[in-house]
Amino acid sequence: MARRLVLKVYVSAKHMTANVVDWNHKRVLASASTVEKSICDAFELGKNCDKKAAGSVGEVLAMRLKTEEPEIGGEGGLYMDLDKEIENKSFDTGPEVWAVVDALRRRGVKVFVDNEESVVRSKS
Repeated sequence: MARRLVLKVYVSAKHMTANVVDWNHKRVLASASTVEKSICDAFELGKNCDKKAAGSVGEVLAMRLKTEEPEIGGEGGLYMDLDKEIENKSFDTGPEVWAVVDALRRRGVKVFVDNEESVVRSKS
């Protein structure tokens, strides 16, 4: 069975966490969150998590992935179900989720987004 790595992004009113999950073995391979002191201290998060903080979460996650799972930047990649990560949330998390995806891609991590071409990015 081929290994499937899935990107899961959780956004609340104040914080965000991004996890890479090995779907076959149901375990988290790498994680980054605005709750972490190193990320939290870099931003004035205030009442909500913004795109800049979300981008930093993506950068940290990419660095951790390249340390833990070096093949991800090569032939492997991450998968993300856009419906589950953006459209089914109670508030608009699109800009923050895309900031994480863009940061991962800038760091050389392949991210495959279901229906990416047919979805209008809600960047603001």
